[in-house]
Order: sequence, then structure tokens, then C-alpha cells
Amino acid sequence: MPDRESPADTAQEEADTARRRRRAQFLRELAEARALRDRVQPRRAKAARLRHAMRMRTFRW
Repeated sequence: MPDRESPADTAQEEADTARRRRRAQFLRELAEARALRDRVQPRRAKAARLRHAMRMRTFRW
């Protein structure tokens, strides 16, 4: 029946869901690590912010 999902489709959706969950966890941990680094090295964080701002000012859409 075309309106029912096959077991392969269900397995693929579960794999996609698990991948998205792992990716979200990784991105949360990455953001936390960056925040920690910014608190520990404020001078380097300020320089990075300024470099990013300069890149964004000179970037053409």
C-alpha cells in the first residue's frame, strides 16, 4: 500500500532523528565550550569578535 511506510522508511527516519539529536547535542557542547573559552580568554575573545565584525562589514551579499 502506498499510504503505509515500509520498515526501511521507518528505520531511515529513526536514523535521521538520532543523527539530528546527536548533532544538536554536539552544537550545544560546542557553544558551551566557546562560551567557556571566551570567559577564560577575554582578550582573545574580543579580538575574535572584532575580526568577525570586520569580515561581516566587508562581506558582499
